[in-house]
Amino acid sequence: MFGLCVLGADCISEIMLFADYYKILEVDYDASEETIRSSYIRLALKWHPDKKQGEEKATSKFQDINEAYQVLSNPVKRQEYDKKGVLYVQDQNAADYLNRHKGLILTCNGLGVRYSVW
Repeated sequence: MFGLCVLGADCISEIMLFADYYKILEVDYDASEETIRSSYIRLALKWHPDKKQGEEKATSKFQDINEAYQVLSNPVKRQEYDKKGVLYVQDQNAADYLNRHKGLILTCNGLGVRYSVW
């Protein structure tokens, strides 16, 4: 987990590693438990290391899928993940997180985000 950090290179590098569990499981943010489960099964079968022998990234992808499912299939962990976002997992991506929550981000004049900065 994150420790407290002063805004700087260390914080930015931690935030830029953000992996979105919803994207890993290829589901929408408001997906039902059944949708999450069926997507998990489909992806786990697709990326199982025994099926993808010789592919180095298969094991890593399979572990990511399992980690995402462990959080999103548990209602308490999912709620905490949705609430804390980037602070919940060390392995995340800031651009995806900011795009997901861009409606909540205010500019200096308080009117909100009008144009994409990405």
